[in-house]
Amino acid sequence: MPSKFSNKAKNLPNLGVGLGLRRLLYKDILKNKDKIDWLEIAPENYICRGGEAIERLLNAKKNFPIIPHGLNLSIGGAEPFDLGLINNIKKLFKIINPPWFSDHLCFNYVEKTYIHDLIPLPYNKATVKHLINRIKRIQDIFQLPFLIENPSYYMIVDNEMNEADFISEIAEKSDCGLLLDINNVYVNSQNHKYDPVQFLDNLSIERTVQVHIAGHLNKGKLIIDTHGEAIINQVYSLLKELLKRCTPKAILLERDFNFPNFSELLNEISKIQKIVKSYAVMPRDSSRSNKIVSMGLV
Repeated sequence: MPSKFSNKAKNLPNLGVGLGLRRLLYKDILKNKDKIDWLEIAPENYICRGGEAIERLLNAKKNFPIIPHGLNLSIGGAEPFDLGLINNIKKLFKIINPPWFSDHLCFNYVEKTYIHDLIPLPYNKATVKHLINRIKRIQDIFQLPFLIENPSYYMIVDNEMNEADFISEIAEKSDCGLLLDINNVYVNSQNHKYDPVQFLDNLSIERTVQVHIAGHLNKGKLIIDTHGEAIINQVYSLLKELLKRCTPKAILLERDFNFPNFSELLNEISKIQKIVKSYAVMPRDSSRSNKIVSMGLV
């Protein structure tokens, strides 16, 4: 029997391959709007803002679908949700009208002190139960499909479960979707010595709505998820493995700093689009038929 989420997912738009709306990339994005299918934003960067930031967002919205990817909901946190933050995000959503949104499977606060990082969670049944309740609460508040993203992590605590089972159980029991960061899968697999393809096989992969793909920094003994480097061939290969197993609605090239010439980003987007086309089985959405790469239904 299909889950409530899978029924919702069937009606989500097929967006294609997008890029993050970064201030330093804004002019180049508009100049090349025929080569980019959609844009992602961090909603926290736009709430309670006016001036140039909102002007950029509104102008971008005229040309692209805008998908929010949160940073500060602290889904795994022990403290109550920040209702001020939530209300401001809801106001922003009225402006951009997103089909879904997402945040990281982590926590951001300790005793009301904001930690400027995405702190990973222990993989155990108690955390699963805690997260299920928190995610259901977020879905009730926003009344939008909600996705959880798998973070990178650099140390292992005393876990009861493996990462794939942990994520899958949360997604299944809270009935949410996945934003699968394929670079994080690769980074974690190299740092913690597991098979990334087996990870995909163990995941509730059919719940994948959105995908992130990015570059990372290889320090030899440790690989760091930076979003500041070119995508390597092994990560492209892992994307192909993912597309053999599911048909996500949208793929994002994540590049947050250390920006190269914009033509290099366009080349990466084009490469991703070609990979997607080789696995596409569904017709394009008519609303953006001149731009959207078909990616099928979840």
